[in-house]
Amino acid sequence: MELTQQYAQMRQIREKSYVPRTRHLNSDGWATYTNRLFLESSPYLLQHAHNPVDWYPWGDEAFQQAAELDRPVLLSVGYSTCHWCHVMEEESFEDVEIARYINENYIAVKVDREERPDVDAVYMAAVQALTGRGGWPMTVWLTPDRLPFYGGSYYPARDGDRGLGVGFLTLLEKIKESYHTRKDLVDATGNQLTNVINQMLSTEMGSQLPGEDSLHTAFQAYQRSFDSNHGGLSGAPKFPSSLPIRFLLRYAKRFNNETALQMATLTLDKMAGGGLYDHVGGGFHRYATDELWLVPHFEKMLYDNALLVQDYLDAYQVTGDADYQRIVREVLDYVQRDMTSPQGAFYSATDADSLTPEGHREEGYYFTWTSQEFEDLLGSELANLIKVTHGVGPVGNFEGRHILHTPQSLADVAKQLNLAQSDLQTQMKKALESLHAERQKRPAPLRDEKILTAWNGLMISAFAKAGFVLEDPAYIQSAVRAATFILEHLLVDGRLKRSYLDGLRKHNAYLDDYAFMAAACIDLYEATHDISWLEQAIAMDKTLAGFYEDVDGGGFFMTSNDHEQLIAREKPNHDGALPSGNAVAAMNLIRLAALTSKSTYIERAQRAFKAFANVLSANPTAMAELYLALDSFLHPPKEVALIEPENAPGGADLFLDIIRHQYLPGRVLAKASEGQDLKDQSTLIPFLQHKEILNNQATAFVCQNKICKRPTDNPDVFSQLLQTVDTHFDRARL
Repeated sequence: MELTQQYAQMRQIREKSYVPRTRHLNSDGWATYTNRLFLESSPYLLQHAHNPVDWYPWGDEAFQQAAELDRPVLLSVGYSTCHWCHVMEEESFEDVEIARYINENYIAVKVDREERPDVDAVYMAAVQALTGRGGWPMTVWLTPDRLPFYGGSYYPARDGDRGLGVGFLTLLEKIKESYHTRKDLVDATGNQLTNVINQMLSTEMGSQLPGEDSLHTAFQAYQRSFDSNHGGLSGAPKFPSSLPIRFLLRYAKRFNNETALQMATLTLDKMAGGGLYDHVGGGFHRYATDELWLVPHFEKMLYDNALLVQDYLDAYQVTGDADYQRIVREVLDYVQRDMTSPQGAFYSATDADSLTPEGHREEGYYFTWTSQEFEDLLGSELANLIKVTHGVGPVGNFEGRHILHTPQSLADVAKQLNLAQSDLQTQMKKALESLHAERQKRPAPLRDEKILTAWNGLMISAFAKAGFVLEDPAYIQSAVRAATFILEHLLVDGRLKRSYLDGLRKHNAYLDDYAFMAAACIDLYEATHDISWLEQAIAMDKTLAGFYEDVDGGGFFMTSNDHEQLIAREKPNHDGALPSGNAVAAMNLIRLAALTSKSTYIERAQRAFKAFANVLSANPTAMAELYLALDSFLHPPKEVALIEPENAPGGADLFLDIIRHQYLPGRVLAKASEGQDLKDQSTLIPFLQHKEILNNQATAFVCQNKICKRPTDNPDVFSQLLQTVDTHFDRARL
């Protein structure tokens, strides 16, 4: 079928709700230009479906066309909520002159990095090798054989724009000329870069397991770079993921290190008090552009909020600070309200940009305020209160408008205003609710409604853990609904898909899809005690073992062995904004080993740690998630089993409440009722076998490394056992 017919059919399918995102419109309101991206489902690709650029999606058709026409390929990679991607689109890809030049001299390919992280990783390595840095939008020039020979990030449209000498159009002209007149150099560069990419994305197995000393090395590296005034790492911009809170909390617990705890809590306090946090609607923005955490880049990502929930939840268990619980609840309530599909799965992100009343698209407008808006909406008394509590001065702190933040503690503000702290909280809540209701009337930032398996896995874990710790069944139900959606819509013949939107599931799953979802299923088992979730986790790990694992070299590849072959196959080990898939997979193996007592899980985890031993020592601050797994490997998890009488459901609640209020990093938990439930669970969880209750009461069993303490039906004794189990066993010394 010809493209025009496909476009016509797709236009009928999309119906009247579809609005072309372009400034090039016909008199009937429809787009002047339509390209192949109109047939895709990715929100990012659809944003470019009506550029005058003749975009192709990634695939064989584009590269075959490039070979036939002897043209270089212009590869552009980004994501739907990327501010500078929008800028480059507006300046260059919507520009008819630039688009015409691209169409006549290149084959242009668009990639959504969130749907194709494999393509993104390969060519980002090329850009980093060429420029020493990377970012999005990513712009790479390829040969028809998919070899990169030049690349960078954002380029202004023309010479002199934004103070830069050479613009995108001039660069296109120069690279096209070089491609045709210096083919030998282009090919040599492509081959050389490909060799470099393979070296960058591969891992050479270490000779021995990393030990406890590597945990100290990592902590010391973070300590050297710590911002003791504002938390996080020194300098700007500041990303929430740059300082690994959960690693610091675990290190503080393991080695009784007060400095690590202070580093974690200062960072959490400063992030929650800054403009990075949305004080009106809940949730965290992607990063702060300054060292104070004040001015954010206003997009919100599902994964950031999922990971931060787990940070604040751990900190709540460590400190008992009610503010940390408040943040957890506000973030999860925001996700339930604004980021959850009708079927229960979680959307991906919201944009930094939104429309002003004049119809201009501006970053941060939706989230910021003027002093007059406070007065008009709240009245002078509440407006004054919100100005004092949320740092609103006489001059705006962002392009003439105000980003709310809380530079002072509530106790200090209450004293300043001569109010009881409880009264201040009540009034502040009322004011913020009014601001939220008013903000809802503004045009909201674009929401990326694709459902990504991996990111859903992270948020499912956040809801499941929070539901358990905070004893909130609604949070657990949110986790169950989302996980059920993934299993029903993205699991096909036993294999996961990466992405879902508008009824279409697309792309093979990657390592992090399986690893994050397996972790979520383990978390769901521990929150619900429904053995079917543990069965799902085991099945997902089995798929990883069969299709992704490097049996000889240890660890896991990003892509399966039956995936499209790119010019390199990555074995990811470093954390970025998301944890390394290898780190989470290794932690899953340790947890599964503790639950199932199968030594093969530990053996596979051991191979993974050996695989990354060299890079762990060479770059300790880039692999915090793997250090969490390593800590659990070196110091085997506590194994907690709770058995209830069959006729007394809820009998173990007192024991569960003790677990909720203790920070027990790395522990695994099984709970069963006597009878059929215990029998069913024991088939997968051998340490439940032969467990008998005492005095017809719920009974707790606490074990570690195959050594168990005496069972008890006394909650006080149980609490003591959790603290006295040996935590200094070091598997690396065996």
